[in-house]
Amino acid sequence: MFTGLSAFPLTPGTDAGIDEAAFARLVRRAAEAGVDSIGALGSTGGYAYLSRDERARAADIAVANSGGVPVIVGIGALRTRDVLSAAEDAQRAGVAGVLLAPMTYQPLTDDDVFGLYEEVSANLSVPLCVYDNPGTTRFTFSDELHGRIAELPKVASIKIPGVPSEPDEAAARVARLRDATGGAVTIGVSGDAMAATGLIAGCDAWYSVIAGILPQHCAVITRAALAGDADTARALSRQWQPLWDLFARHGSLRVVSAAAEHLGLAAHPNLPRPIRGLGGESHAEVGDVLARLEIRV
Repeated sequence: MFTGLSAFPLTPGTDAGIDEAAFARLVRRAAEAGVDSIGALGSTGGYAYLSRDERARAADIAVANSGGVPVIVGIGALRTRDVLSAAEDAQRAGVAGVLLAPMTYQPLTDDDVFGLYEEVSANLSVPLCVYDNPGTTRFTFSDELHGRIAELPKVASIKIPGVPSEPDEAAARVARLRDATGGAVTIGVSGDAMAATGLIAGCDAWYSVIAGILPQHCAVITRAALAGDADTARALSRQWQPLWDLFARHGSLRVVSAAAEHLGLAAHPNLPRPIRGLGGESHAEVGDVLARLEIRV
């Protein structure tokens, strides 16, 4: 479950609620493409903007449409009590694992974050993936803190924000983290543009935004990298450089949202307000890049 390709779909919807049919289709597409797990309610899934009832419903839909593929559900919240409630709902839905980022408003200390994972992991019956995402949470994990958390019960994986672009530096980064955690957890790379490099450098998994709408394309890159075919994995990733450039310019969430609209996988709008998504020339540019890369569903 915490190895290979994990697809993180959008949770399309508006203030009126989740577009349940569109979300179910995205989950089924990922499952049918042969991904190793489905990461529902990650950052791309907009978990932080959804009510408890919406999150519980999304977990139910993901499990029901996964075709037996393991489902990992995000349970992050500002208060520990709400994290525990989300974990309870997710486990009741039958998820195979949970994903937890240390959400912040007031800045958190290392002791705050360790205490969060300590309390939550003690109340879980399924494994947990640590979500290290400083670009969103504004909290930066040290390797020492990762090592402490990796010793907790049920902690099984770390979703890191990326790796250096140079292969040797990437391999050294992964090795340092693996040493800090004593090999007790798997290491998964996110930041889709860095995925091939991360997998070649020794990461066990690719936690992928783009796989939430284009799982088959991502599966080819993942299989090549994990089979040791570094040249093919890098070449396939380079082909998508125009898409990675859009991610860097606009953020992966807005680009994937627009791409889902262009591909007929989600209606417009599909992001929780106040996030407006891309419009005008930026939205059209996403369609142009998809056409140039010959990406279709």
